[in-house]
Amino acid sequence: MKALLGTKLGMTQIFDAEGNVAPVTLVVAGPCTVTQIKSKTTDGYNAIQLGFGESAHVKRPQQGHLKSANTTARYLHEFRIKDIVAGQDISTDEALAELGLNLGDKIDVTAFEAGDEVQVTGTSKGKGFAGTIKRHNFARGPMSHGSRNHREPGSIGSQFPQHVMKGMRMAGRMGGDTVTVKNLRVVAVDVEQGLLAIRGAVPGPKKGLVIIRGLAS
Repeated sequence: MKALLGTKLGMTQIFDAEGNVAPVTLVVAGPCTVTQIKSKTTDGYNAIQLGFGESAHVKRPQQGHLKSANTTARYLHEFRIKDIVAGQDISTDEALAELGLNLGDKIDVTAFEAGDEVQVTGTSKGKGFAGTIKRHNFARGPMSHGSRNHREPGSIGSQFPQHVMKGMRMAGRMGGDTVTVKNLRVVAVDVEQGLLAIRGAVPGPKKGLVIIRGLAS
């Protein structure tokens, strides 16, 4: 099962045997606990729910949900079978049975190997309130010759229909969005430290939660 939850450590670089440098992001991935197994016959679709981290204060409903898995996971995330098993038909239960997972099973970085293609999902860094130049890459106006339009957004609509159209690009809160980066590659796997070295940048701040999925072949 090529799916894990983890936290972002930061970026560094790795040299290969030929001396080529590769910028990588280090992620502390797993171990994750299987907290729920959903099948098409009982839930209408096939999915695996993984728990990651430890929580000191688990609410009563959450305790009942996690009791069968014997964990106090802080983060929970559900993976559809189509996202973690390549080339399988999720309309049947064969793909679910092929995983051979049970409640309470642990999944760690050994699920991945160097060279695997992955996609990583995280929450981008919050930038606060930003104008249109920073948020939408607008061009500024002239700074001289009597111009008063330096960093203003410009026209936001015509006279008709007498209101601003939905989706108009304007100033507002920037960042803090769910971002998925695809076509990344695992450069190295450190089983002892539970680390994945993923080539390229991964969304989110340091210590931010990231979701790693293996790309279907």
